[in-house]
Amino acid sequence: MSGHGFAGWAERVAATLFFTFFPADCRICGFPLLRVSRLPVCETCLTALRPLQGSFCTVCGEALHAPAYIDLRGSDEDGDLIEVETRCLLCQRSDPPFERAVAYGSYDGELRDLIHLLKFQQVRPASAVLGRMLAETIANLEQAMPVGTLFSSKIMVIPVPLHTRKQAQRGFNQAAMIARDALKQLSRPKRFDLCTGILHRRRETGSQIGLTRHQRRENMRGAFAVSDPTRILNCDILLVDDVYTTGTTASECARVLRRAGAARVWVATVARTLKLKSSDVIVLPENLSEGSEDRQRVAAHG
Repeated sequence: MSGHGFAGWAERVAATLFFTFFPADCRICGFPLLRVSRLPVCETCLTALRPLQGSFCTVCGEALHAPAYIDLRGSDEDGDLIEVETRCLLCQRSDPPFERAVAYGSYDGELRDLIHLLKFQQVRPASAVLGRMLAETIANLEQAMPVGTLFSSKIMVIPVPLHTRKQAQRGFNQAAMIARDALKQLSRPKRFDLCTGILHRRRETGSQIGLTRHQRRENMRGAFAVSDPTRILNCDILLVDDVYTTGTTASECARVLRRAGAARVWVATVARTLKLKSSDVIVLPENLSEGSEDRQRVAAHG
């Protein structure tokens, strides 16, 4: 038996003995794990982690229902229709302080459980999987991002900070941990510069559950500050977090960064909550021209 063959045989024997004497179950679905892994999650649950599909606001990333948005379309030199922008009603009324917010998946099911494993059960190996998802999200967003500014060609990656008390209790900031793993997996990691400590949370904020939009904004008002504005002056910022819920936290962070001198702010998260169910999201056929009767009928009836 060759050295490689023996090593493989020994690994299989060790795995069999391990699961015989120390049986473990998937921390998401509860089924027995069939292989040794630092991440106690089965392949079935990992396979269920899928990216968002459907039609989404090109600014805040909210799921769109046909009657809830306007589709601004233009024509190129050949007269072919090109999609310019699709905005939800809120983003039509007012521009958020960030250029665009994107997420990998919906904050439910296995993805929510995996995030909870990291945040609340300190299963740190989950960060690598979440980082891969964030890396894919950043790679897609990077195509729409400019090369840079006259002052800097790099994009500063700033994780949403935790309050010092909460971070001490948890032992880490999950946003920073996921961002660090994500940058390792990008094809052009040198374009991004992870910067922790620039944005900090000055006070703890209460739960946002049950609050109106105005109350959520007031709850976050003054919660964040920039420690050294000279470090972000005229720079492009990528704000990262594990979850985008109402957008209040991301908006307040972006507002503070912009006020401190940042040129532009983008937002990328692993997951986001969606107001519409996936069954409610409609993708209008590409072959329907602007103003056509078929397109108007789809928009009218959803």
